[in-house]
Amino acid sequence: MSQPLWPEFSGRISVDDALRVAVVARDAEADAPSLARLAERNVAAMASIAALEERRPELEDDGPVMQELARLDAKLNALVDLVARALQPVGSLPPRRRVRFNALGIVVPAELLPAGRALCVRLHPEACPGLVLELPASLERALDDGQAFLAFEPLGEAHAAALERLVFRTHRRKIAEARQSLT
Repeated sequence: MSQPLWPEFSGRISVDDALRVAVVARDAEADAPSLARLAERNVAAMASIAALEERRPELEDDGPVMQELARLDAKLNALVDLVARALQPVGSLPPRRRVRFNALGIVVPAELLPAGRALCVRLHPEACPGLVLELPASLERALDDGQAFLAFEPLGEAHAAALERLVFRTHRRKIAEARQSLT
């Protein structure tokens, strides 16, 4: 990694929550096609999460019928994804851990880190724990409070944009829930 991402990470909107997360070692020499497939799976998973959260996809000047068809198509794709992953038993999911993440990286408890610098963060979103985002990362720095900052490896513009949208929606939802609990 040429330039540390910690300063930029700290200045961006992030999600701070107890999520199901695991960190595993990964092959540091992964080839470009396998990283492209990983990015494609992550983008599809994030689209499924968005569909499950009842967010309508934004379409360019299409009528209400086309928007409804696109929404139904997104939900069907999400259901197909869910059925494909439904065989994963809930007991095999990692425990919840307090993490903070955005599109640049994630802060996790240092105890989760395996040996090595080439890592993969497996994040199970709240909307559907059966889906998993596999985010290649590297250890950038250990923090003073027993936490570690892992910088995500870039997987392309589409992946980065999808991750940004996921973080924004989750952050916005958390703010709305906090405001609702005050009233």
